[in-house]
Amino acid sequence: MLIDAHCHLDFPDFDADREAVFERARAEDVRRFVVPGTTRARWDNVLALGERDDVEVCLGLHPYFMDQHRESDLEALDQALGAHPEVVAVGECGIDARLADTLDDQWLFFDAQLRLAKRYQLPVVIHCVQANDRVAKRLRQLDLPAGGLIHAFSGSPEQARQFLDLGFTLGLGGALTHKRAKRLHRAVVSLPDEGYVLETDSPDMPLAGLQGQRNEPANVAEVCKHVARLREQTIDQVAAHSTASAKRLFQR
Repeated sequence: MLIDAHCHLDFPDFDADREAVFERARAEDVRRFVVPGTTRARWDNVLALGERDDVEVCLGLHPYFMDQHRESDLEALDQALGAHPEVVAVGECGIDARLADTLDDQWLFFDAQLRLAKRYQLPVVIHCVQANDRVAKRLRQLDLPAGGLIHAFSGSPEQARQFLDLGFTLGLGGALTHKRAKRLHRAVVSLPDEGYVLETDSPDMPLAGLQGQRNEPANVAEVCKHVARLREQTIDQVAAHSTASAKRLFQR
């Protein structure tokens, strides 16, 4: 069995054929799905998906959508976490250093969500782009009790080790299917068996050869094959390791 540890199945991209997307995933033995929140306006959609037996949900405020966030959303997030014990993590939150004009606000919202994760003793799902070292430093300072997921990790073996030492798990997805991702390939090879989960980031983060197409959870099976080749393990071994890590991380 496979788990897609990060997929945005609440997005409008799936409104026309969402159930068919689930069916295609099941055909590839992808049996469980973790859906993170991105904006307050989408939390209700995320929570509605969480009513399914095969979906776990997270709530958070994504750094890419800073223009949609208000400081009052942080209070609303606090209230939502208290009201919905079925939520398995805080996120998706984090830092995207490509968006330099909102970086100060990103850190404000990220810090606030990290503190909520600590208060509720929940793992945190982190979007971290061009900011691995700075994010690792902040996580070291806060010492979060439940760790979390570094979603779509694309750093070096040394950066991977930083996060692992802090009790975090690394999300591996479409980026590693590209031949040019040599540094990431080295990082994937360096990971302990319990150090990663597989994900798609559907509808984004397309696999090699599928650029321009909508990504979907069925493709986590292809990610699994690539990881198995890189680590010189069987597909069944990688599937078992990633599934065990996802269950441990999200306590499900």
